[in-house]
Amino acid sequence: MEFAWPIRVYYEDTDAGGVVFYANYLRYLERARSEWLRSLGFEQDALMQDPGILFAVRRVEVDYERPARFNEQLNVLSTVRGCRGASLDFAQRVERVSDGAVLCRAVVRVACIDAQNMRPARIPAAIRDKLQASEQDH
Repeated sequence: MEFAWPIRVYYEDTDAGGVVFYANYLRYLERARSEWLRSLGFEQDALMQDPGILFAVRRVEVDYERPARFNEQLNVLSTVRGCRGASLDFAQRVERVSDGAVLCRAVVRVACIDAQNMRPARIPAAIRDKLQASEQDH
């Protein structure tokens, strides 16, 4: 299942050359993953309380293909490519809405960690179940 999250480029997102500063793509990717989790019915602050877990980026591989500019509308597309005991692998890309051009591609591994001791923790069954159900619906 592919999850889409819309983004608009704000002036603050751009660098001196008038294009999106490369590190801001990481923010866009993060927001899309957070909204994906929210779309499944999970709030990160609630997960930190019960069952006491956090999600943290473990690895990112990014290819920047084309620039985005001020005021453009973008879509961040996210797909879960793998689910292990304590991690999720995402394939993500940022596309410009006006022409569908791919601007950025990323592979991101997110680790599930215990909020108290900051050690790896199993992804809760409720999240796994929702993930499987959403894959079967699509």
